[in-house]
Formats: sequence, C-alpha cells, structure tokens
Amino acid sequence: MSQKNPSESPLSEFTSAIAVKRESDTSFSAELDGEWSVAGAVNGGYLLSIAAQALRSNSPKAPDPLVLSTYYLGPSQGGRADIATRLIREGRSSATFAVDLSQNDAPTITALATMGSLADLPDDVATTASPPELPDPDQCISIAEAPGDFVKSAPLVKRYDMRLDPETAGFAAGRPSGRGLLQGWIRLADGTEPDSLALLAFLDAFPPVMFDLGRFNWAPTMELTAHLRAVPAPGWIRAKLYTRNIAGGMFEEDCELWDSAGRLVAQSRQLARQPRD
Repeated sequence: MSQKNPSESPLSEFTSAIAVKRESDTSFSAELDGEWSVAGAVNGGYLLSIAAQALRSNSPKAPDPLVLSTYYLGPSQGGRADIATRLIREGRSSATFAVDLSQNDAPTITALATMGSLADLPDDVATTASPPELPDPDQCISIAEAPGDFVKSAPLVKRYDMRLDPETAGFAAGRPSGRGLLQGWIRLADGTEPDSLALLAFLDAFPPVMFDLGRFNWAPTMELTAHLRAVPAPGWIRAKLYTRNIAGGMFEEDCELWDSAGRLVAQSRQLARQPRD
C-alpha cells in the first residue's frame, strides 16, 4: 500500500483561514473569512494571526511573534485585505517590523511587531503567577451551547472549542458576578494543536470580560498588546481574563494563556470602549 505524502494533506481550517499570498517583497494579500467575525466585524485576534503570518513569511529565522502592539483603526469585513510590511531593524535573534492591514485602500489595523524564535529562548522560569484553577473541560460550559441569536451574531465561537468555568459563566443566565472575571478552556475546533499564531487568536477569542459586569454588548478594541512567552505544549489552553478599571468610557482587559504543561505562554492587555447600551 502506498503511503500518502504528508505535503498532500489538507490544510487545517485555521491554517487556511490565516493564509497569505505574497504580492511583492514587502506586501501580501489575504482573504478574510467572515466566519471569524463578531457583531458583523472580523475578530481582532484572528487579524493578528494573519498579520503575524505575513511577517513570518518575511522572517523565516524569526518565525514567532514575541511582541505585537496593534491599533484598530476601523472594522474589517470578510473579503480581500492588503498587508504592507516594513522592516525596521533586524538583529541576530529578532527582527522588528511595522505592518498595516487595509481594505479598499482604507487602513483597518496598524501594528509594530518583534519576531523571534520561541523555541530558542532560555528555558529558565521565575514567576509568582499561577494558572487559573478550573474544573475539567467536560465539567465546564461550552459556548457553542449559547442561544442561537448569540451564535448567529458571533460565528467566531464555532471556530473554537471554548468551555467557560461555571463560576464565571453566570452572565449566561443573567447573573453576572460583578467581579470582572472570565476563565475557561480553549482549543481550535478543527483539532489543530496550538502554536504561536493560534495563541494570538486565543487572546481575543472569549466574550468580553464586561459580560461579567452585566454589560452585554460587544466592546470595540482600540489597542491590543500581546506578549508570547513560549511554544505551547499540545492540548487545551487555560485562559483567564479580567478587568480592574473602567473609566472615561474605556476599560482594560488582561488575558493570560496557560498551556497543558502549566506554563504561562501568552499574555495581552487591550484597551476597549465600554459596550454601548
């Protein structure tokens, strides 16, 4: 029996969804998949993965985003997007780029990113942080079981297997805790094991933490900074999202991602506008 060439294996849904096409030495195009949308706009974390995919193509020796700071200038829609990159500085172990994503000649995100190799980072760890304590995934609440109107307005949730800790999922029954805390498990729905680009998407995949404060409309992100710390081990990713300050019509949302080996593999902070009533 002949063996199938691994190169002939179909791409995973996630890999296909973040694919980019080179247009020149510094520019790319991508076909944004509207199924990765929330409230009619393509999700910000998904856009980060696409931007990083373009930068990975320009930095094969530094394939992983170490730091990515992104400003959201306007909503993105399903369809063609153009990606322009500019090398700012290249060192021995990292490279820093500017990257802009636009649609119909209008910019929707602009970012600065430092790319490197997570696999080549030192493995020493000294931290006081600890992963969230969660019930097993099968004891948590699947977001896919949310009411049909919610899923229809946020088809993104079908792209993931997300399970909320029942202790932080009271908002789903109209009983938000008021703590400003969400936590749970996440993995790709297509079964693909997590990598650095998937971590970027995970950082912005969960419902807004404002849901736990009883504010249920979607909250547009103004800026998001992501830090990636390690190559994630296979398996589920634990997520913890929280906010500590709401002022001036804005709030911050912090996110931590922990892999199956108990390591903090990614962090983010985003500034977003409060949901409108």
